[in-house]
Amino acid sequence: MRVVYMGTPAFSADILEQLIPHHEVVAVYTRPDAVRGRGRELAPSPVKRVAEAAGIPVRCPRTLRNAEEQAALAALAPDVICVAAYGMLLPPEVLAVPVHGCLNVHGSLLPRWRGAAPIERAILAGDAEVGVCIMAMEEGLDTGDFCVCRSIPADGATAESLTADLADLGASALLVALSQVEAGRVAWVRQDETQVTYADKIAKGELNLDPAEPVVVNDRRVRASSAAHPARCLIGGRGVTVLSAHPAPGVALVSGAARLSAKRLYIGCADGALEVTEVKPDGKRAMEAKAFAAGVPALRGEEGTWSCV
Repeated sequence: MRVVYMGTPAFSADILEQLIPHHEVVAVYTRPDAVRGRGRELAPSPVKRVAEAAGIPVRCPRTLRNAEEQAALAALAPDVICVAAYGMLLPPEVLAVPVHGCLNVHGSLLPRWRGAAPIERAILAGDAEVGVCIMAMEEGLDTGDFCVCRSIPADGATAESLTADLADLGASALLVALSQVEAGRVAWVRQDETQVTYADKIAKGELNLDPAEPVVVNDRRVRASSAAHPARCLIGGRGVTVLSAHPAPGVALVSGAARLSAKRLYIGCADGALEVTEVKPDGKRAMEAKAFAAGVPALRGEEGTWSCV
């Protein structure tokens, strides 16, 4: 089928790569170049890089609500528009363009976690499994019927690892859904409105660690964190981003205490201890927690402290 693809981050770039060999992707829409990462220079989105490498025309409109952009899209005559983490709402005029509608690869098991941050919210809520659904887009926020779904266990996984896994699952599910749509035998399932939950965007500082919180809460914050939303705290008076940690059953440590023991760094939470295994000190590169702790005088030879940023 003739496909117009819309997406922006690495999650959607992975899906695009797997879509290209199977369908005619006539154009790719993505967010405009922006400052990404640590540099100050403008950089293309991951989706734009994949599209350009494949020789696919790329459009980066700032809005899809003007008549000119809508006419340009209609001129492409797509059979279907496939969307994955595009970062822009599609107006009714765009939804009406393709013959077979707009299909969204949504990173949750609908109707759970409609909205912007389904993977992070699933981790923070302690969901046992996560998944992707192929949803028929409509004007409401992730309210459309869905067809093909895939799921995987979430226990102990990070947002980064789950995002990569769900991109692969999403690509597979999308290809199945497209074949069903093309054959006219897709079975749509209406969402149960009584089971809806919303995945609000992660707020600034929301994932910072707190010694007054239980171990499980701080552990989930670390696993849900990313470069955009880090899990930060002060350890021995030093500001750090905690990149990796896990619960430490059997380690006795009061809330707010920090200890380097047998080259292992532990921090005390409200009901137990968390072992920190990798950190990024402010202004420095990522390193093993034991290397960081060895250079903090407050943690040498005696119990130190840690606190919120």
